[in-house]
Amino acid sequence: MAETHGKPTVWKDVIRLAADYLERQNVPDPQIAAELLAARLLKCGRGFLVSSMDKVVPEIHLEAMRRGMVRLANGEPVQHVLGEWDFRKLTLKCDRRALIPRPETEDLVERVLKHLRSVYGDSGAEVPFVVDVGTGSGCIILSLAKEFGKGVFLGTDISAEAITLARENAAKCGLDGVVKLAVADGLDEFDPESVDVIVSNPPYITTADCETLDPRVKDYEPRSALDGGASGLDFYERFIGDAMNVLKPGGALFFEIGDGQGEALKELFEAYGFTDIKIEKDFSGHDRYASGRL
Repeated sequence: MAETHGKPTVWKDVIRLAADYLERQNVPDPQIAAELLAARLLKCGRGFLVSSMDKVVPEIHLEAMRRGMVRLANGEPVQHVLGEWDFRKLTLKCDRRALIPRPETEDLVERVLKHLRSVYGDSGAEVPFVVDVGTGSGCIILSLAKEFGKGVFLGTDISAEAITLARENAAKCGLDGVVKLAVADGLDEFDPESVDVIVSNPPYITTADCETLDPRVKDYEPRSALDGGASGLDFYERFIGDAMNVLKPGGALFFEIGDGQGEALKELFEAYGFTDIKIEKDFSGHDRYASGRL
């Protein structure tokens, strides 16, 4: 991306050339990727790039664009190249230590918020204890704390690296004094009938399907957060009974699930005595959310 026809290179030319290069390298959504790289350097949202299109690009930014383009061409996810990603009302640090936050999980948060507002929305109501199991980047529990606010919020993960990332995100979002984060495996350390709401986006992809994932997922996101065993249901089968024991009467359990797993989750919820069971689809029409109450 040298100077063009003897004139200084401006952002609209850099973005065009970057998008063309990324398209030739088979990078998904090359125009968006190029714009995201530019917006990151300009410290603005993609929607505000238009005001900078005719500005001359400093050499330091040209070099940064080149480095980002090479990383994308080598198969690295754009979220990792940018180093952060927006999730609902938060901007979160994003790297190999945890799953990349996704739009489907934003809708999982919305379902939990709807429940919290309906049960605990009255200012005089009980303050809920909310636990996010397998918190990863912290995107779910941090969003719940940010948007609902009133409650005790705890995120746990079996991965110490993920918890370190979640703590960095809590600090980044000004929530490090609000959300507690801890390394833990499951619910063994919780007292019976002590939790009001449990939410989890666990590993639910079958082991066989993990091998066929896009390399941008398979090679850069933690396998332990993706692989749900031979059926994809390993986590749910061992977790729902424990959740039943630690939830208070009337407590609620929310999951993100894989496509085609809805009926199996409904049966598991029923087997452990949950009521008000809901299996809901995402915006693509796939099974994606399961919930129930005791």
